[in-house]
Amino acid sequence: MTVDVNQFWDFEFSEHEDVTARTRKQLAAPFAKLLQVSTDSIQAGGKIMFFGNGGSAADSQHLATELAVRYKKDRAPIAAVALTTDTSALSAIGNDFGFEHLFARQVAAIGKKGDVAIGITTSGNSANVIKAFEECRRLGITTVGFTGETGGKIAPLCDILLNVPSTTTARIQEMHITLGQMFCGALELNLGLLDAKEDAAQKTAAVG
Repeated sequence: MTVDVNQFWDFEFSEHEDVTARTRKQLAAPFAKLLQVSTDSIQAGGKIMFFGNGGSAADSQHLATELAVRYKKDRAPIAAVALTTDTSALSAIGNDFGFEHLFARQVAAIGKKGDVAIGITTSGNSANVIKAFEECRRLGITTVGFTGETGGKIAPLCDILLNVPSTTTARIQEMHITLGQMFCGALELNLGLLDAKEDAAQKTAAVG
């Protein structure tokens, strides 16, 4: 049986557009809170830690790099790190303590009060993200969950919850990277690392 490509094409785009519209309507307030706490953290000498599993690990690395290196143009670096990249640490923690401690152990090692931790999990039920947030709570680190519709088990541990209104993993992941990219751009502007008037003019030109 072969796929009806036109039907598949239309359904995927329709679902994406629907989730995008609902995300835009529902998550503006928590996004604004994320931006403010992250701005305050960086200005006070803190950092942003990203972590997740699988595709969410890739998103963590992507977003940490956008902040530490550059997003739109060259500017001062923003303190950000992905806890998904050190294979020696990951394998040692997994072997010695268990996979569920993968991120919590690193948070305990390098996290400090005033930092921001962004845990990315489409289900909201990743045990290692949950344990990391428990450690964050102990240390006074702000917890931000990028999840799906229900928020999952991680929801009660989140100071800020961006729960994409969908139960489809692909759509949730699409919104996570969209929200993440928007966060990088907004944080650059909020920290005064880019010229707001220039950025607004570029956006106007792009839309026009």
